[in-house]
Amino acid sequence: MSEAANLGLTALILGLGIWTIAAREAFVAIVGFIAYGLLLTLVWVQLRGIDVALTEAAIGGGLTGALLTGAASRLRRIEAELRAQRPALATRVLAACVSAAAAAALAICVLALPEPPPTLAPEVAANIAATGVGNPITAVLMAFRGTDTLLEAIVLLLALIGVWSLAPDGAWGGRPGPLEHVDPNGILAYAARLLPPIGVVVGFYILWVGADHPGGKFQGATILATMWLLVLMAGLADTPRVGSKWLRAGLVLGALAFIAIGFIGVPLAGAFLGYPDGIEKPFILVIEFALLLSLTLTLALLLLGAPARAERP
Repeated sequence: MSEAANLGLTALILGLGIWTIAAREAFVAIVGFIAYGLLLTLVWVQLRGIDVALTEAAIGGGLTGALLTGAASRLRRIEAELRAQRPALATRVLAACVSAAAAAALAICVLALPEPPPTLAPEVAANIAATGVGNPITAVLMAFRGTDTLLEAIVLLLALIGVWSLAPDGAWGGRPGPLEHVDPNGILAYAARLLPPIGVVVGFYILWVGADHPGGKFQGATILATMWLLVLMAGLADTPRVGSKWLRAGLVLGALAFIAIGFIGVPLAGAFLGYPDGIEKPFILVIEFALLLSLTLTLALLLLGAPARAERP
């Protein structure tokens, strides 16, 4: 991109960010947030961070935007009442000052970085061959910072448990979301029959190529979760019971596989989450496939929300 295009994209992102913050209606702010995420995707592409761009588009703009849209729909009845509660002038001034101070501190930290900035990229490049994968992002996430990736999977699972805890007592163990009734011959049902096979292939392909090229489990899981949600929205299947043992096994499969392989590394490689010599890539792929299933279930169930329907007898 030319310098003028970069400056234009920067101005558009800043303007959209301000507009999103200043928006009074929740839905308008969410639309701005989703557009903001998509523009950030272009920024990461321009910076050649394709893996980050895919994650931003799938999770930053897509999944998070869908979660916010669902939250806004549940708050719509009280939104007008909340907007009427205008904070005091002192509160607004204090909030503006704190926000400006935080932005200034962040800007100072970025501008004060040494030249060249500190980086561990040479160490990653020198040791990436030991992992058996060609994508440095995958190598960092699954080997050099494997504990962080494990904790991310666990945090998502804890977030889902938190969502489920909001269910009324009578619906606990039941099914989240309403049972959809749509025209079986309509366009939504047609799309739900046509797109999922393609989406499943694309999702697994993105996971598989993520070992050596941009892609990975988070991006693939987002696509698979979207395909599953499309089938549910079209009424072609019902949501699973949160009390199902198979569902709960799938949710913890990724973290348990990660932890199990981590402990295998203690006697065989001398460290937790160490991979034995010569079979590093197979171990990483096992973890990636297990996490793909768990993340697909977790992301979709986060969007579906808390159990709302009691289990049928």
